Order: sequence, then structure tokens, then C-alpha cells
Amino acid sequence: MKSIMNSQLVVWVIDDDFVSLFATRYGIEQWNKNCKVVDFDSAETALKIFSDTLDKSGEKPDIILLDLIMPIMDGWTFLSKFEKMYGSKTDTDIYILSAFTNSKDRKRAKEHPSVKGHFDKPLSKNLLEEVFTTNYS
Repeated sequence: MKSIMNSQLVVWVIDDDFVSLFATRYGIEQWNKNCKVVDFDSAETALKIFSDTLDKSGEKPDIILLDLIMPIMDGWTFLSKFEKMYGSKTDTDIYILSAFTNSKDRKRAKEHPSVKGHFDKPLSKNLLEEVFTTNYS
């Protein structure tokens, strides 16, 4: 686990909503200038880049903020494929950042073994502090 005080924290944001992507990126960058934020507007693209990163021993994300509701590949499918690629032991913390249109998704996110936490959009300063300060300071 990285300390945000000593090294750059790499955060991936996966969300098909450009306004949400911008707001999340902006919030993280304003909260901590030492974070490297990489955003993806599709889960497929993020999974491909992650696979390439594994193959080339590249820079893996420390944190993934993942939306659930996306076309073509939703957040749950991304999680399933991510686990198959990387296994259950990962250095990447995954947080769900979604609109949670139903309580089943919220319950599933809470119980999912690969999900470290779940939050409603938009990402607030309090949530940023909860995620980053508690786990990366």
C-alpha cells in the first residue's frame, strides 16, 4: 500500500458519463495534487489497458473508482473479468462509485470480495478523505 505523502498514487476512474469523469478527476486532483488520475469512458478499454500493463510490468492503478451502469460492459462484468485476469490477491483497491439505481446493486457491492467500498455519485470531499486518508496516509 502506497503512502500518498511519499509517492504518487495512481487512480483510475471508469465511467461512461463524461460529466462524472470530469467531476471525479477534478475532485481528486484538487484534493491531492500528488495523485495521477487516468480516466476511461468504457470498462472494455480499461480492462485492455490493465491487461497490457500486466503483460509489460507497467504502472498498475492503486485505486479504481468504478461505475456500475455502463453500456456494452457494465461494472459487474468488469469486476468478474478483472478477477480472472489478476486473481483474488490484488494490490489495486476497487471502489464502486455509482448512482445505485437499485438496492440489490448496493447490497452486492457491499458483499463483493473485490470491492473495498461503495459510494454514491458525485464524489464528495468527505468521501475523498474517507477513501484516501484512511487507506493511503
